[in-house]
Amino acid sequence: MTAHAIDEARHDTRTRILDEAERLFRHYGYTKTTVADIARELGMSPANVYRFFPSKAAINEAIADRMLSARVAHCRTIARGPGTPAERVRALLLANHYQTVEVFLDEKKVHEMVSVAIHEQWEVVRRFIHETTAVFAEVIAEGMASGEFAAGDPVRVARRTHQCFVTHIHPELVVQCLQDSDRAGPEEMADFILRALRP
Repeated sequence: MTAHAIDEARHDTRTRILDEAERLFRHYGYTKTTVADIARELGMSPANVYRFFPSKAAINEAIADRMLSARVAHCRTIARGPGTPAERVRALLLANHYQTVEVFLDEKKVHEMVSVAIHEQWEVVRRFIHETTAVFAEVIAEGMASGEFAAGDPVRVARRTHQCFVTHIHPELVVQCLQDSDRAGPEEMADFILRALRP
């Protein structure tokens, strides 16, 4: 077997482990699923799973990385799509909100998994925040260049935009604030942010 074939086989096995782990986490929950459960469903030993991932937390982190990378890719598609910079910033804000609600709240078991990632401050979460901030900064820079937004440091403004909208995109804050009737909705908050960005 060539080195390339070995690498492909390892990648395929790793992907199978992640797919099965994600299925079990979504069905039973992160805390109730063991590495032995994942191995049994795949017809392999727990020791074999540990050859690819040193712990259950490492599996969860890899799943979180896949999920968050897909969200960043979706953000990049919106950022490079049609519309004015203001329309795209609004679309980015709302897409992030609705993805949080759909993925992390409608699927309670996934929310548990994400909570672990947030509380343990995994690198994948920090990278996700950094990458989404960069996407926002790209669109905000366009708006500044065209005069649609006030001049400034686009990265700094992107960070402030994220901070203003955090109760609509942070999974735990979204859960806590859902029943708060005094809270501005995501559309209202997005419009407020856009007004603040204007010259």
